[in-house]
Amino acid sequence: MELKKLNDEEIKTRITKLLNWKFENGKLHKLFKFKNFNQAVCFMVGTALVCEKMNHHPEWSNVYGNVNVELVTHRVAGLTELDFTLAEKMDKIAGDLNLRKD
Repeated sequence: MELKKLNDEEIKTRITKLLNWKFENGKLHKLFKFKNFNQAVCFMVGTALVCEKMNHHPEWSNVYGNVNVELVTHRVAGLTELDFTLAEKMDKIAGDLNLRKD
C-alpha cells in the first residue's frame, strides 16, 4: 500500500473532524485522561489490537490515568490517512469504553 504524506492544508481540513487532537511538531497529539490506571491500560490494550490489524502503531506513554498519544507515519516522515484513521478509532474506543474522565 502506497502512503501519501498529507500537506498542511489537508492536515488542517482533516484535524477539524477530530475531537481535541492537536497538530504539534509534525505529529497528531492528544492526552487521554481516564479515571484510573486500570482504565487507561484497558484503553491501551483495546487500541493495541486495532493497531496490529492496521499495522500502524502510536508513540504513547502512560502515567496513572493518562495516556499521552502522538501519531505520525515514520515511513513518510509525516502524517497520512493512517494517522487520522487511527485517531478516529482511538476516540471511538475511549468513547465505547465510557472511561473518559473529561
